[in-house]
Amino acid sequence: MHPLSRRDMLKLTTGVMVASMTTGAHTNPLGLPIGSQTWPHRQMIKDGGLAALLGTLQSAGVEAIELCSPFGYDDFKALADPKAVKQALADHRLPCVSAHFSLRELRESQQKSLDWAREIGITQIIVASLGGGSAPSMDAVARAAEEYNRIAAVTAASGAQQGLHNEGFEVSMVEGRRTYDVLLELLDPALVKFQFQMSTIGQGLVAADYFTKYPGRFCSIHIQDVDLAAAPGPGGRPVQTAVGRGSIDWTRTFTAARTGGVKNYFVEQSLELTKASIAALKSMNE
Repeated sequence: MHPLSRRDMLKLTTGVMVASMTTGAHTNPLGLPIGSQTWPHRQMIKDGGLAALLGTLQSAGVEAIELCSPFGYDDFKALADPKAVKQALADHRLPCVSAHFSLRELRESQQKSLDWAREIGITQIIVASLGGGSAPSMDAVARAAEEYNRIAAVTAASGAQQGLHNEGFEVSMVEGRRTYDVLLELLDPALVKFQFQMSTIGQGLVAADYFTKYPGRFCSIHIQDVDLAAAPGPGGRPVQTAVGRGSIDWTRTFTAARTGGVKNYFVEQSLELTKASIAALKSMNE
């Protein structure tokens, strides 16, 4: 295990503070830098490399980055050298404290992934879903939670924080209850925090309600807005739109996010919607 030293944590905290001061992030909701998850822009990494993507996102007003692991996501294989990733982030003055990792890689080679994250300065180890299917049994949910608690304990011992996103499995139902709610009860609050996907409002999950009901359980948000009044898009999902143009009450969301414990947020949309959402976020007054 390689826990973060006090010096490493000081450098990381200072980097985020400097980014906030130099980008004017204090005017953003929650006083946090406006981040971008790089998943929607993964083709740009494959076509031109990480530095080119970071330059594009920085020009769009992005102030922080969330990556995906090169060991769990094929489209991010070019990021396998953590020193090169760290240098590219530093060159663009974009802090990165969070990344997504596949459940499979954490099962099979967790320490390798944690070492990569530590070298870059990533302290939030997020998994998109525990992947138990769309119609799980309660036993299956319990087994998934037990396994994830074990994984999270290893992450905690390394000095980082394990987190869980909410995708298909998490928004499913089990014995008349939302699987997400069951997981919030079964996962150890000291070991696992949650990253809320705003677009799941289309499946009935309202961020502000969860932030209020489960104080301190959340570390971050994936920012999207959706228009619930419009005809559904492919797969029956609600159509995404820029922040402030859809059905989400953002004032209520960010007010409740303080109770939820949110430490950062990342726009996860196409480049066009990312630009529009950033402009909307910058215009919000607390």
